[in-house]
Amino acid sequence: MTRVRGAVILVLWAALLAPRPAFAQRSVTDVLSFLLTNQSIPTNDAALDQAAAAATRDTISRFLLLELATLPTLSSSTGFIYRMDRDLGGTVVRSSESFGPLFVERSLTAGTAWPAFGATYQETRFNRIDGRSLSDGTLVATAARLSGAADPFDVETVSIQLRTRTLTLSTNVGVTDRLDISAALPIVRLMMSGERVDTLRGTPFLQATASVDASGVGDLVVRAKYNALRRGGTGLALGVETRLPTGAEENLLGAGEVSMRPRLIGSVERGAVSLHSELGYSFGGLSRALDYAGAVTVASSDRLTFIAEMLGRRLESGGRIVETVASHPTLVGVETIRLSGVPEATYRALAVGSVKWNVTQTWLLSASVLRPMTTAGLTARFIPSVGVEYSFGR
Repeated sequence: MTRVRGAVILVLWAALLAPRPAFAQRSVTDVLSFLLTNQSIPTNDAALDQAAAAATRDTISRFLLLELATLPTLSSSTGFIYRMDRDLGGTVVRSSESFGPLFVERSLTAGTAWPAFGATYQETRFNRIDGRSLSDGTLVATAARLSGAADPFDVETVSIQLRTRTLTLSTNVGVTDRLDISAALPIVRLMMSGERVDTLRGTPFLQATASVDASGVGDLVVRAKYNALRRGGTGLALGVETRLPTGAEENLLGAGEVSMRPRLIGSVERGAVSLHSELGYSFGGLSRALDYAGAVTVASSDRLTFIAEMLGRRLESGGRIVETVASHPTLVGVETIRLSGVPEATYRALAVGSVKWNVTQTWLLSASVLRPMTTAGLTARFIPSVGVEYSFGR
């Protein structure tokens, strides 16, 4: 018992004498490292501390990269789909009553030499990580407790405020009546601030604060889609998507690796209602992933389409945040709790509700709300999105 009391006194003095540093603005990775490694609880195992902090930093960084690098972008199929009707003397007619899904692909292509341009804005406030609160100061980074005790006598918590604003510029061109080529470039602003607090016997001591504001282009997306089978708005298409590492990896704006995703796309249209689905598999990049998605669209008029979508992914190495417990190497009766990260397959899913409105002639406005349906990784309560699209030459 005397040794345990000595351990408590030692931890108390360490907390009282610990400095409270601030952190000059650097990269996002630097700030995460600083917040996760600036600990004051003496564990007498620096190597294990460093390994756990690095694993946590890498896992959180990976979560953020996965959210930004795989951010849903507008479907390459424009809202306006036309084809040449030879039975009507070569007249250009609209192929579908619906303006199509917002994020899920549809099998129809835009038509020969019909270019379109779009822009989408999304703002995300991440508030949870693997089901734990990220921003309310309850995320335990390191803690010390007496063996057999339920609660630690000394605990360090990290709180992180994390927000992104993304403007995605996209374009689509119908090369032939069945082949589309498209591209999307996200422009991202990432704002992060955080602090680390040591609470000893109920008394908090601020250990560190840091913030960073980074902006720049994300990874460029280039896509191709070939309409292999078509009957009205119903059909089957083959597609491929490539993400090029144009974003700054140190600021978590890009994956730093090329990835490729072949896709199979199917659509069924019956009057005003249409169903769309796609299946793809990603190679390279941050993780191999199986992607699957579905959408239902209802054209309530020739100017208005309502959309419900579900976007899902299985990441082979998404990773997970865990708490590990180990006995103190020198103090009998004391355990150390550390936040760490482990690699494992994870599932992500988003539900999306959207509306597309043909304001006038070739202008199309869209608005949507994305809602995470799983707790894996970084999640937000909801993600609002607004977009505009213009098609030339209609």
